[in-house]
Amino acid sequence: MDYPHRRAEKNETLTQCAVRECREETGLGVEITALVGVFSDPAHVIAYAGGEVRQPVNTCFAGRVIGGKLTTSDEASEVAWIPPARLDDCDIHPAIRRRIVHGLDPGSAPHVD
Repeated sequence: MDYPHRRAEKNETLTQCAVRECREETGLGVEITALVGVFSDPAHVIAYAGGEVRQPVNTCFAGRVIGGKLTTSDEASEVAWIPPARLDDCDIHPAIRRRIVHGLDPGSAPHVD
């Protein structure tokens, strides 16, 4: 069964993975600038159509765009720049919102849980 995995490939670092995944999912080339944190949440469970169930552990990075063009992909049917003040207008899973809010806090140290 083929599931949409977002993971490091063989011989790839986590930052290389983040750069590649960003390009694949959004069309943007990025440069990683900081570690936002490592996040897990027992309430964030993903059940795939084939029956596989996962509780993800996510490593999140901050970065800046260095090239490319914002575009959709097989993994992202919609992409957009959303100002932080408009995040409440978006339907975002609480576990993902937590990562975004932490990443937007300029004084926060990397989160680990």
